[in-house]
Amino acid sequence: MEYIAQLAASPEAWVALATLIVMEVVLGIDNLIFISILTNRLPEADRPRARRIGIGAALILRLALLSLIFVIVGLTAPVFTAFGEAFSWRDMILIAGGLFLVWKATTEIHQNVDPDGGPEKGPVSTAGFAAMIAQILMLDLVFSMDSILTAVGMTAHLPIMVAAVVVSVALMMFAAKPLADFIHGNPTVVMLALGFLLMIGMVLMADGFGAHVPKGYIYAAMAFSALVEGLNMMARRARKRRSAAG
Repeated sequence: MEYIAQLAASPEAWVALATLIVMEVVLGIDNLIFISILTNRLPEADRPRARRIGIGAALILRLALLSLIFVIVGLTAPVFTAFGEAFSWRDMILIAGGLFLVWKATTEIHQNVDPDGGPEKGPVSTAGFAAMIAQILMLDLVFSMDSILTAVGMTAHLPIMVAAVVVSVALMMFAAKPLADFIHGNPTVVMLALGFLLMIGMVLMADGFGAHVPKGYIYAAMAFSALVEGLNMMARRARKRRSAAG
């Protein structure tokens, strides 16, 4: 308790907490977009439960990884070398997660573009629901690994990491339904979000192969694309108002 009290009285600790919360929220956007797109394919009655399971699992995974923080840091140690490049367990997890994300985003884009390739409109079976949750859990693991390694790189204080993770996941839970509803009500945003996921998958794979891409570039590109799409949506609404008035 004395250690916690010392941290609570330290301005540097509060600055580190605020900075880490912002970073965790930004990193959590990818996870939240993926969960929103997948759960929107479920019957409406099942969507809130799937979102709660997905985001709750993200919290549990992050806290579990924090409890194994020394093991997680050890995952960055090289395991084998191929073509002159050393690969760690972290690299292999990122490559596998990136491949899965590219495959899933490509499949979703195909199903949205091809009118005959979409999912059935009937209720999803229990096995289908379980498979979707399994996909969410797999990506939760990849994004959680990235999140925890970022936290370790920003502070050495475990209570600050735990607090930042809990606050960021709570914000994800709060934003999940509005974001999912917004994506569901705007088909063009779905394609934009899938494009983001495709890009993130490629970045994860590149990172796994040792080609690190600064995240600032990724999020700047995403913000610019979102701004352009926002302007397009405003333009479409303006045209609809003019048509209705005429």
